[in-house]
Amino acid sequence: MLSAITAAAVLLAGCGTSVTTEARRLGVPRPLPSVAVGGGNTDGTSTPVADPIYPAYGNPAIDVQHYGLTLAWAPDTKTLTGTATIKLRAVRAVQQVRLDFSSAYRIGKTSVDGVDVAGRIVSGDLTVDRPLAAGAVATLSVEYQGTPAPVPMPSHRGDSEPLGLTVTRDGELWTMQEPYGASTWYPANDQPSDKALYDIAVTVPAGWAGVASGTPKGRSGDTFSYTTAQPVASYLTTLAVGRYTKTEVTGPRGLPITLWTRTGKDDAFIPELRRSPEYLGWLEERFGSHPFPSTGAVIVPSESAMETQQMLTIGGDVLGSRPQLANLGPVLVHEYAHQWFGNAVGPSTWKDLWLNEGWATYVEQLHNASHGGPAVERWEQTARQQDAELRRRLGPPGSPRADSFAEGNVYLCSALMLRQLHKALGDERFFALGRAWAGSHVGTAQDRAAFIAFVNQQTGRDFTGLIDNWLDSPTTPAR
Repeated sequence: MLSAITAAAVLLAGCGTSVTTEARRLGVPRPLPSVAVGGGNTDGTSTPVADPIYPAYGNPAIDVQHYGLTLAWAPDTKTLTGTATIKLRAVRAVQQVRLDFSSAYRIGKTSVDGVDVAGRIVSGDLTVDRPLAAGAVATLSVEYQGTPAPVPMPSHRGDSEPLGLTVTRDGELWTMQEPYGASTWYPANDQPSDKALYDIAVTVPAGWAGVASGTPKGRSGDTFSYTTAQPVASYLTTLAVGRYTKTEVTGPRGLPITLWTRTGKDDAFIPELRRSPEYLGWLEERFGSHPFPSTGAVIVPSESAMETQQMLTIGGDVLGSRPQLANLGPVLVHEYAHQWFGNAVGPSTWKDLWLNEGWATYVEQLHNASHGGPAVERWEQTARQQDAELRRRLGPPGSPRADSFAEGNVYLCSALMLRQLHKALGDERFFALGRAWAGSHVGTAQDRAAFIAFVNQQTGRDFTGLIDNWLDSPTTPAR
């Protein structure tokens, strides 16, 4: 997710986003051997854990392996009609199947393994009275209909908006849903540790488009379909329905990139969006091949931006009028960096959001520095001053507050920690570390302990104290 502090830093630095010939190549590593993908999953199997920050969301007793979502949007009545076919596994014996789901919907036919069962929604939970033995796998099917309603964002950020599927005044749809909000449009185990595979089909009015996360499967009439081959955390899914224009470009190694802009509204953004192959090439040079078979971006009427998997969700309002178009390049670099750091491998709980945002923020600064922006040394000097205030006001990044989700401490303070690792290791070993971390954990959710163990093993040095100090100290650690 884009940080308000990130956007402000771009403006203060006076750093434009047009990619020119690099005045100073920063930290280009030598060619590295391909990293074998390991430790991940290809069938959607996860090990869910209870989230300590938002315990009301998610069910660690259930592992969702696949979501099949068949959706239809009627803007005249503002009605979303859906059928969710969910393959799930009981991690332990349960008397009921419980998933997060908005009370804005009416439940229709509900079944488990083809047998009709009673389902109900109470206080944001869908509950189905079907016992499952530990390890049992079942298929839950739920028909539903209603008008989407977002939920409050637990943050004081300047770009805070309600979370989840949002209906515009002219009947279009869009969503930003981190840390929870996927359950405003489908039954979900809405926590980061339970990654699953997806197939999404959305039927829209004639002349409209349906955009979702995943690899495009094509269009049949007014139905747009998407699929995933790598598991996705619920907060990384997206849906946008409206009057869109599609632009297709090709990225590194023939990577398909699909760009969706609001027809007649976002034309000024298209030239910078079309530079996505350059941004992705810069990232691939340092961190290896893009971890997914396609990518892209969709513009929505939001004040934020989100690294939704394989289809970035970019708020047109955060970009603003033409003078602010310079924001778009750094935003794209930040969100594309998340495809490696946050999407390929992400946090198992929201306590470790720094694992996502520290990497994306630091990578964004490296890109800025190598494209005419302030030198990283200058950024570090300014960032240390900001770090002190953020820790005083929000606490250290390793202990985020439930009412202050995704505020500046988890971005900048943890980016400074990575800066210390970079200085200690040098360019080649630092980029090799990032490449190996993302490449060897594709499809998994990890935590601080796993990251520290990996860093120590990968480097042959003990960085436990450095990492813990930067994540836990109430004041800025000394140099």
